[in-house]
Amino acid sequence: MIVDLRSDTVTQPSEAMKAAMFSAKLGDDVFAEDPTIIELQEKCADIFGMEAGLYCPSGTMTNQIAIKMHTQPLDEVICDKLSHIYKYENGAWAMQSGVSMKLLQGNRGRLNAEMVEANIQPEYDWLPRTKLVSLENTCNSGGGSCYDLQTLKEIKAVSQKHNLKFHLDGARIFNALTYSKIEATEFGKLFDSISICLSKGLGAPVGSVLLGTKQDIKFARRIRKAFGGGMRQSGILAAAGLFAIENNINKLEEDHKKAKILEDTLKSCYYIENVLDVQTNIIIFDIRKDFMNAESFVQKLGELDILCAPFDSQTVRFVTHLDVSNKQLEKAVKVLKSLDN
Repeated sequence: MIVDLRSDTVTQPSEAMKAAMFSAKLGDDVFAEDPTIIELQEKCADIFGMEAGLYCPSGTMTNQIAIKMHTQPLDEVICDKLSHIYKYENGAWAMQSGVSMKLLQGNRGRLNAEMVEANIQPEYDWLPRTKLVSLENTCNSGGGSCYDLQTLKEIKAVSQKHNLKFHLDGARIFNALTYSKIEATEFGKLFDSISICLSKGLGAPVGSVLLGTKQDIKFARRIRKAFGGGMRQSGILAAAGLFAIENNINKLEEDHKKAKILEDTLKSCYYIENVLDVQTNIIIFDIRKDFMNAESFVQKLGELDILCAPFDSQTVRFVTHLDVSNKQLEKAVKVLKSLDN
């Protein structure tokens, strides 16, 4: 029995999800005629109290569309140095939007209003123009860390004061909502755009949705087409996203509980140097240097049928998800404890 803790992107569509996909009503989405995509976009927008949505193949595309939508070349984006848009999107912000990044050192990927305001560029000809603030919630590289609502409101106030757009990379936003108990509509009130991913904890095979105003999403459709993201009868994919939204959000709490069990197990093992406090479904921990490095540790677990990912020379990441059963969790715990002997 293999236990795959590499990412929550490894989930497989359930039989019920596949059935929903094969029965989906289809049309040409480039002509905005796919009824299933329209339904998904409207449902996601309604959840967050926003005007419109745009279905895209990936979260990288929704994030990069948002950057392009809110900026001009020579502008600058403020974000934490752990942000996915900076670390894992191949520098697309430079190639596609011609902007620079102002990288800040927050707390596990989380910024605050004082940091943002202190890093807004003055209006000099030789400096890029600060135009966009981008946050990630939860923050992947921060160990699934979440923002509190008051901090978000304070950053929003700074953004409004300085006429900055405010984007949320909400790849795991439903994990954040599950943990924080904040209403989704509160996020819709704060952000100019939100990217939500359907293929992580929610278990769909592909797809993300960008939310914003009707005017912004109209422009976003043009950018999506230019980025090569115009799809045709793609409602067969969107149907999986609809199923995920309607059936899998309430299952995220189980992922979080399993992550806490793994956290507690790791903290009890002598070979673990440190474990970031777990809030959602991501566990990031450091291996003691006198035990082995991260690459060797991942290889050792792989030999024992536990798959995971190295994050640094001594750092490893586990991610729980829909497809980690209780029996698989028990096996992972047993293997981790066995290395403690």
